[in-house]
Amino acid sequence: MIRSKGLLIAVGVISLIVGLILNLPARVAIHWMAPSEIAIGGIEGTVWNGSARELLVRGIYLREVNWSLSTMQALVGKFTYDVEANPISGFFESELQIKSNGEIVMSELRATLPVSLLSSAIGINELQGQSNLIFDRLELVNGFPIVADGTVNIIDLVIPLVGRDLLGDYEIEFFTQSNSVSASVIDNNGLIDFAGSLQIRNDRSFEFIGLIIPGPETPAAIRRQLQFLPPANDKGQQELRLEGIL
Repeated sequence: MIRSKGLLIAVGVISLIVGLILNLPARVAIHWMAPSEIAIGGIEGTVWNGSARELLVRGIYLREVNWSLSTMQALVGKFTYDVEANPISGFFESELQIKSNGEIVMSELRATLPVSLLSSAIGINELQGQSNLIFDRLELVNGFPIVADGTVNIIDLVIPLVGRDLLGDYEIEFFTQSNSVSASVIDNNGLIDFAGSLQIRNDRSFEFIGLIIPGPETPAAIRRQLQFLPPANDKGQQELRLEGIL
């Protein structure tokens, strides 16, 4: 009898705790857990199913953010959320998991974002164009990619540092290696003949090497910029090399 009462009390306490967790207001949980670099407003609902009017993280601004716990993932002990949001234009949707060490894991990421949205995040101001993202998996630690498997297509790119002319369309294919994230970059429209490779190492260093050949439609402003690159090789290609620390 005593054992039965103890069991009933234990079940009651566990039920109460589960009920509190399931109904924990999102604004309370986010106040406790959100890193200082994340600004979020207009929070409604619970940590399991809720929304926010706006979200700003590392210069990236999103509106109408909605999240819900993935039931199938929860059954196997993984707290993964289905997240949808609206940038200034386009859309964002992904399965998202935040680990105890602050690592952010995204899978089945699909998004269309203005390139200007990424300007602050990558440190180049006033970028213009549209980007389409498809990633099977993307893992970030303090905003730094340690796993990236997917593709980014950039349409009508403009880089003011180079000039105000359209630089065309580009495809960037990311893949993960043992100690780095690498990517291949190609042009898609013949404005210039361009092919490059990018490597982002786990020590936050990066190296980009590209080969460029101007074409008949290459704007004069870009041709003038190419004069500052090393002389062309026997195939008419000029090398663009960038190195640094992210």
